[in-house]
Amino acid sequence: MSGDPEEGERTAAEGHESTSRDDFRTQVNAKRAEFERQFEAGRAQFDQAQEKIKARTGRNLILAILIGLAFGGALLLSLLVIKELFMVFAVVVAGFASLELTQAFRRAQIRVPVVPSVAVAVLAVPVAYYFGAGGQFAAVVAGIALVTLWRLVEALFGGRSDAPSRNGLVGDLAAGAFVQGYVTFLATFTVVLTAADGGQYWTLAFIIIAVAADTGAYAFGLSFGKHPMAPVISPKKTWEGFAGAAGVSLVAGALLAVFMLGEPWWFGLLFGVAILLTATLGDLAESLIKRDLGIKDMSSWLPGHGGFLDRLDSILPSAAVAFVAFRFFG
Repeated sequence: MSGDPEEGERTAAEGHESTSRDDFRTQVNAKRAEFERQFEAGRAQFDQAQEKIKARTGRNLILAILIGLAFGGALLLSLLVIKELFMVFAVVVAGFASLELTQAFRRAQIRVPVVPSVAVAVLAVPVAYYFGAGGQFAAVVAGIALVTLWRLVEALFGGRSDAPSRNGLVGDLAAGAFVQGYVTFLATFTVVLTAADGGQYWTLAFIIIAVAADTGAYAFGLSFGKHPMAPVISPKKTWEGFAGAAGVSLVAGALLAVFMLGEPWWFGLLFGVAILLTATLGDLAESLIKRDLGIKDMSSWLPGHGGFLDRLDSILPSAAVAFVAFRFFG
């Protein structure tokens, strides 16, 4: 007796459905395998490109850009939304920068007291904000006195482990005063400037020009650099990079003067040139300090950048120029 036709059709349909499911799974697995191969190939190409960029630039450029954007966002928030927040930003930056420099000195066997150096840099920020240039000057002078006294007490009562270092006690005292003059004094110019009525726009303007100069020098130097500017101090800095920085600084200065500061375009050109020069000299000065101390970066706290002081080298001396310009024109 023959089987039920409906049963046969149902069996055939189930077999066809099973075959279809198997085909679908096979296609899905093939697509997934192809996607994984493409993903791995793309990641390999990305890693290879990253290695080429890092080999040429000496740093992780993408990570450096991301960190720069994060700092830029925090800076804009503090300057344009709630001005008092800039004190928090300045405390973090000045505190870490002074810590980096004191630790760099100590690694080079120059004994600069860490605790008072960092404490003064941190406390000088609110003093400068609320008491202006007079408070700034008093804070720095008091800071130098405190660091000096601290080191003298270490030398007198610290025993052999705290004996004078590479350059002797006088060298230690000079280095301690240098930290206060280089980091605390110059950094608090931005605080005094920001605290003034409308000063936050001048702070933002000079930082934009300094960053633009640094970016222009980096881009043009990387693309066209052939003639070293100061090979003994900074071998990678070139005249082609300086020319690129000059062009970018002039354009940025003119635009910011007209559209942000309410000043004539010619003032923007002068302002751009002044910031360009101080930013370049600041970069070379920090390179000279690092070369003397025998280090490449002040720290590794900012991947792709080095340390806080490595990012502030062009900002610190430019802050003093911006403050003077504001006093005369702002």
